[in-house]
Amino acid sequence: MTKAPLMPMATAVWLVENTSLTFKQIAEFCGLHEVEIQGIADGEVAKGIVGYSPIISGQLSDEEIKLSSVDENRPLNIINEEVEIKNSETKIKKYIPLSKRQDKPDSALWLIKNHSILKDSQIAKLVGVTKNSVTSIRNKSYWNYNSLNAKDPVAMGLFSQKDLLNAIEKAERRIIKEKKDKEKLNLTNKSGN
Repeated sequence: MTKAPLMPMATAVWLVENTSLTFKQIAEFCGLHEVEIQGIADGEVAKGIVGYSPIISGQLSDEEIKLSSVDENRPLNIINEEVEIKNSETKIKKYIPLSKRQDKPDSALWLIKNHSILKDSQIAKLVGVTKNSVTSIRNKSYWNYNSLNAKDPVAMGLFSQKDLLNAIEKAERRIIKEKKDKEKLNLTNKSGN
């Protein structure tokens, strides 16, 4: 069994209107009956259906149509049987309403106070603000610092508890690594003297 093109009836309408292919060739390509193709040509079948070009959809080439137009015994061969559906793994940022946007700097302040081991870049990523904003909140030079109220971002739904725990674990691993690197450097310096 041959594969039918996407939207076979609309494709058949387009092929009837735009090519000199035989009814049999169009019927076989679209998976329809020859009588239906005759009906499309007579205007009795598929009234109101707009033709759909199989060339635009990448299922037929102009050359393929020309070859089959010349030889009425040659069937049309579908080029692309599968329509590619992309599944993008990229994370889509969710919209934060204006009323909740002040919660971001408040959350950054809460994270700075309660989890000081987190880097500014980690807090920025979690909360959804710039690294510069987090740094200025940490340095108390944020433009609206006096109005900030430390609020738990997990309780407000900015991100999950799991996201916070993952960030803390990452920060702890970084601190342990930095400590080991510092110890190695000290040992190297002592043995070099």
